[in-house]
This record gives sequence, structure tokens and C-alpha cells, in this order.
Amino acid sequence: MKQPRPTRILLITGMSGAGKSTALDTLEDLGWEVVDNLPLVLLNRLLATDLPQGTSDARPLAFGIDSRTRGFDADAIVARIKTMRDDGARIATLFLDCGGAELERRYSETRRRHPLALDRPAADGIARERELLAPLRRWADHVIDTTSFASNQLKADIRARFGDAETSGPTLSVMSFGFSRGVPRNADLMFDMRFLRNPHWVDELRPMSGLDQPVSDYIQDDPAYADITNRIEELLIRLIPRYQAEGKSYVCIAFGCTGGRHRSVHMAERVARRLRNAAFSPTVTHRDLASHPDDLTEGGGRRTGSDGTMEQQ
Repeated sequence: MKQPRPTRILLITGMSGAGKSTALDTLEDLGWEVVDNLPLVLLNRLLATDLPQGTSDARPLAFGIDSRTRGFDADAIVARIKTMRDDGARIATLFLDCGGAELERRYSETRRRHPLALDRPAADGIARERELLAPLRRWADHVIDTTSFASNQLKADIRARFGDAETSGPTLSVMSFGFSRGVPRNADLMFDMRFLRNPHWVDELRPMSGLDQPVSDYIQDDPAYADITNRIEELLIRLIPRYQAEGKSYVCIAFGCTGGRHRSVHMAERVARRLRNAAFSPTVTHRDLASHPDDLTEGGGRRTGSDGTMEQQ
């Protein structure tokens, strides 16, 4: 009698240096069977091999491929996966992308050579690889852009997307960020909180963050705060079940302010609490919380008191 086959199969590919090894390691920690850079001619053989006798269930399987994989052909890979799906395989694809400038920086810092540019600048290999991988990126079920990700952020994203196959609703992630440091590329819903008065221009609040009660009190005293934040929360509580009904498995909600330390942090924490009270289970990350307070980053003029007057944002 045939043994059970993997109930989930995930193909992981993407730009060299974008985090494939980190993604595979994280999945292995989650209990997945992991295979990296398997020659494509062996893929079908792997999936057709019976599991050992006595195996009661099959672990999900993740396999990594990239431009270094023997026999790599993006169009052929897409066609093969379509055939596997037609044969009943439950297979999905994850594409890890990253901006060219950031990839060049990573290669420079590690002193590694790009696999497609061993004797040329890394930029040449990055451009060539992006062209080779274009069919896979267009066709991918999941795309994660790691340009602004640290390793732990990618691990958290992988865990959120693939860590619990039995989750009844979409996996929720709530994050804060600063517009001055770039918008998050993986946000599904983004809210700009720069309309609220800015604690950065209050001398005693500047060193604090949105996690501190005096900062929260200051933000909540803004006349626009109560009505608009309630509306945002009501909107999210209505939207999340709609995403679930449409089969979306992952939703990232991002709150931004100028520097990413005060208003956005406060809002991310507040909204996460409201969602938990509504029976959702969001995870919270603060992308720019550790950044240094900087007047040039914030822009505008300085406030010297906390009475709400003469503020520029």
C-alpha cells in the first residue's frame, strides 16, 4: 500500500541573495521537509518516491531552486508545476525578490560573487538573473520583497504565511514604519498617520516612543484622533472576514508616520489590541522603532511645549 504523500509542496525561488536560505531554514524549523537546489530531472522522482513504512502522515515539502540549479529553465518549471497541479498536487510557489541596489550592497558586504557574474560586476549578474526569473515571478503565488527586511523580519513573514496550515482565517501582521525610510513593500493595507500632531517636536517626548504612555496620551489628545482611529478599526474588522472569504491567507496592515517611532507605533499597538479583542490574532512589528530621532528626518519646525500650539509636521 502506498504511503501518504506530502499534503503541501512549496517551491521557493527568487533572486540570489534575497533570502532563500533563510526561508528554507525557517520552514525546516517549522517541521517542513526541505530540499535545496535539487536537479530538476530528479524532482518528479523525489515526489514519486514512497515514504518509509510506518509513516503515519507526510510532512509538507519545500524545495528551493534558482538560476544555479542544474537544468534551470523558468518556462519549463512553470509548465511542470501546472502539470503537477493538474495531476492533483497541492503545490504553491514563493518568489523572493529584492531591489538591485540592495543586492549589490549585500554582495559587497559578504564579498561573495554573484553566480551569474563571477568575473563581472554583481550588477550584471543581477540584471541577467532578473530576466531569467521573470516568468516565475509573474506566476508566483507568494511574492516577498526583502529589500528592507532584516533576517528576523523575513523569518517572521515566513512563519506567518506557512507556520500554521490549519488557521481558519488569514494570518494578520500589523506593523509600524517611517515614510522617511521608505514604504514597506509587502503591506496589503497602509494608513498614513502624519495627520496627527507629532510628538517629536515636544522636547520631553522626543526621546520616547509610541510605546510610552506620555506619547500615547499626547497623540490621543489630537482632536481628530478618536473619530478617525475608530473608523480605521471598524473598517479593518469588516475587511478581514472578507479577505478570509476570498481565500487570502496573509494580510499585512501597515501604519506610517514620518520617522516611524511615535504615531505609527502607537497606532499599530492600539489596532492590534482592538483586533485581538475582536478574536483575531495579529503579530506586531515596529520596523523603525530603533532609529535615532532626527529633526531633518522629521522636517518642519520645533515645538517647545506640550500645549498643542505652533506645531509643524
